Amino acid sequence: MAGGAPTIQIFGTKNCADTRKAQRFFSERRINVHFVDLKERPASPGEVRRFVQQFGVDAILNREAARYRELGLHVALLSQDRWIEKLAEEPALLRTPLVRHANELTVGLSEDTWRTWV
Repeated sequence: MAGGAPTIQIFGTKNCADTRKAQRFFSERRINVHFVDLKERPASPGEVRRFVQQFGVDAILNREAARYRELGLHVALLSQDRWIEKLAEEPALLRTPLVRHANELTVGLSEDTWRTWV
């Protein structure tokens, strides 16, 4: 897998420790990574939907994020489609890193799964 076009896509932020660990994991194995800084370029609703379909909203929603309470989402009853829109609009609500390899996805630190990819 080394060399060539990036085959691993990491969605996260530069100040997220787990995102940095994911980047280091692949870098140490000389795997090309395409990093998407969610502060500069939020994930598209379609990309968010891909993760929600596999894991569910609860798995990718960071209920500990300050932004979650600021937006009053702790009392919100939203449909899955509305959650997807909200997560695309507000990347601070995502549990990161979101990592994609072809059609395989992970949320958060998932080194055991990543090892099967490399």
